[in-house]
Amino acid sequence: MKLAILSRGRTLYSTRRLAEVGRKRKHDVRIIDPVKCTVSMGAGHLSTQRDGMNFEGYDCVIPRIGGGSSSWGLTLLRQIELQGIRVLNPAFGTMVAADKVQAMQELAAAGVPTPTTLQTKSTDDLPALIAQVNGPPVILKLLKGTQGVGVIKVDTVESAVSTLEALWSLREDVLIQEFVAESTGVDIRAFVVDGKVVGAMERTAREGEFRANVHRGGSTRKVDLDDEAREVALRAANALGLRVAGVDLLPSTRGPLVIEVNASPGLEGIEGATGRDIAKDIIKCVERLAD
Repeated sequence: MKLAILSRGRTLYSTRRLAEVGRKRKHDVRIIDPVKCTVSMGAGHLSTQRDGMNFEGYDCVIPRIGGGSSSWGLTLLRQIELQGIRVLNPAFGTMVAADKVQAMQELAAAGVPTPTTLQTKSTDDLPALIAQVNGPPVILKLLKGTQGVGVIKVDTVESAVSTLEALWSLREDVLIQEFVAESTGVDIRAFVVDGKVVGAMERTAREGEFRANVHRGGSTRKVDLDDEAREVALRAANALGLRVAGVDLLPSTRGPLVIEVNASPGLEGIEGATGRDIAKDIIKCVERLAD
């Protein structure tokens, strides 16, 4: 098969592993920088080019355009879809996963358990809104933050109000989310491929930090999910229409809660923690999709 990986960096761990496994399985794998692509549109005609060469002929495209997906990356992915070329994760699911509000809306509509979350533009009666999410304390999240950046824990109503007002003055959109005290410093990344959880790792924050992101110094270890957590992770990926997803779960007294779904999850942490060749799982999913 002829496969394209959309990625800004061919030396990035996840991109490199997918290309390596694809080539080992005798596929023609090309790594394509989305910024170097051009889309062309006319009545009844759509084409995508890189260096004058069209995308026609690819059996499947694997998007690696990140959690903070640019509008260009999503435009390119949608164009490829409209041309009838198979994509591993669709543009709609990738777009929704990249937007924390839309992701929470889709998860809630599908009945997937999440922390209580709200968004407002109004400065009226903020203390009452904070109480709606069982605060304080509460979590404030910038909509475009990744790897724990833009996630703020505030411990009083006064600090929540002043932080929100400061962020709004900078024209930042913010989610106000329930703080799940019993999960402080721990979350679980479940890796979903083709309707199965193929691996899971527990991430523990470093001392003095409430965010468990590895990029913030957190540690990881392999975990085996129980049936409830596995089912929640699969429902979350399905709600966004994603064949490959990293589903982040918080343990709570009312069961696992989904806090984020990543449409382009990194492989280095999960492969290191589990010892599983997850890149191979993804390429095998691509093979089934292309067939």
